[in-house]
Parts: sequence; structure tokens; C-alpha cells
Amino acid sequence: MRRQRQATGVQDLVGTVQALWRYPVKSMLGDTPSQLDVDPRGIRGDRAYALWDHASGRVASAKNPRLWQGLLGYRARFREEPTPAAPLPPVLIAPREDDGSAGLCSGEDDVDAFFSELFGRRVSLLDTPPEGASLDQYWPPVKERAFQDVTNALELPEGTFFDACPIHAITTATLERLRQLEPQLDFAVERFRPNLLIATPPESSGFVEEGWSGACLQIGEQLVLRVDGGCPRCVVTTLAQGALEENLEILRATARHNGVVAGIRLSVVSPGPVAVGDPVRLLP
Repeated sequence: MRRQRQATGVQDLVGTVQALWRYPVKSMLGDTPSQLDVDPRGIRGDRAYALWDHASGRVASAKNPRLWQGLLGYRARFREEPTPAAPLPPVLIAPREDDGSAGLCSGEDDVDAFFSELFGRRVSLLDTPPEGASLDQYWPPVKERAFQDVTNALELPEGTFFDACPIHAITTATLERLRQLEPQLDFAVERFRPNLLIATPPESSGFVEEGWSGACLQIGEQLVLRVDGGCPRCVVTTLAQGALEENLEILRATARHNGVVAGIRLSVVSPGPVAVGDPVRLLP
């Protein structure tokens, strides 16, 4: 029986964790630890903070780049690693260029004043989502989408700063397929802001992770995530961030070749750690 379980595990191996990301402040650049802890809410510390716009009564998000694209010019990281059953530690915020400046700390009084002056609007850095929190999302002119050059509201899952799901992953196979279809474009993984990059075997090709919808992934020894479906992309994939330049064709190409979907949405079935190099197995 033991040998049978091991053989099944080998058969169901669909990849390994190649990289991890956590974004302590919504719509800012994050950090790339080699290991993260996942609790029932999602990755501990992910989207733990967000700026709140007092004028609109909404969460500030780069999904509305006309107001908030500048958030992607900043990188956030925790001063200490978050631990279970303890308040989240303060988050440090600095320009993405990492020029050695002192930056800001979420526990200091001048954070709200700094970002209010930067955006010309009164904002506050929150670590608790207001009831019924929502954000504005802009839909650029991409003909395959239902909305064209309009902005509408997106209500966030209760008690979170997530857009729709607690965890997002994408595979190397999907990125490679997009590069094959549109080799002139830079489909850098950072544009898609995943939590996990899953390296798939060489024989895997195409948008393989969408075939996992409805099943679960076991990652490492403990973590089990349910695949809730494909992840529709938004304007954020097209925006300048880090060393990447603004390019609307990224989203248009994703729409042309895969219905604007790239990657998968995941929710937590069994919490546990996840580390670079962990095997990823597909469960029924």
C-alpha cells in the first residue's frame, strides 16, 4: 500500500515551486522570501495593508491607474517576519529603486501625510479592511473584454484587501506559451504579480494550470490549495513596475490567445508552509 501511494504521488507531480512573492501593502511591490507560511486566510502578511482614499471611500489600487499607478513605485516589506497568533509587525516602505533612503514605517505618524501629499488626496494606511470595502478598477480598450475604457467598482472579499482570491499562481508553461505566441513582448512573471511561480516539467506546454480547475494542489507535505479557476487579467499587467515599461499589448495579447486569462486562483484547504523547491502534486 505504501509503494502504491508513492507511485501515485510521482504520477501526479505537476511541477515545483520556483519562486514566491508576498505583497504586504496592496498594489505596491513586495518581497520574495524563500519560504512563506499559509494560514486559512492565505499567505501570512499578504495584502495586510492598504491605502484608504477618504474622498471616494474606496481602497487605493493600481487597478485604477489614473489615480494610483504611483503605488507601484514603492516596495513594502515587513520589519520582522510575521508569526502565528501575533499582531503583524510594522511594514517598511521605500522607493522601488532601493536607493538606500530611510523610507517609511507603518508605525510612524508621517506615513499618511506622505502619501496624501504624494497623491494630492487624503489617504490613510490601514491594516483592517472597512466593512464593505471596494476599489475602482479601470478597463482599458481591449476589444475582447466586455468593458471598454470605463471604470467600475469591485467589492472585495469580506475582511480582506484581496481582489477576489487569497492566493494566485502561474506556471512557467503559461509564460512560455505567451512568449511563443508573441515573442516581441516581455511577459515577465512580475507583471502578473503572483504569489507562486510553478515550474512545470519540460513536456508540459500551453495554459496547463487551467486544466487543474476544481481539483486541489498539495504543495510540500502539508499545504493543500483548491484551484478555483483561471485568473482573468487586468490593467495592472500593462503598467510600468520595477524595471518593466508600460505596455498595453501585454493585456491585449493575453486576451487574443486565452480569453484574457493567465494563471489560476487558489483558496486554502489545509494550511501549511510553502518553500522554493517544494513539489506540487495534483489531487483529485
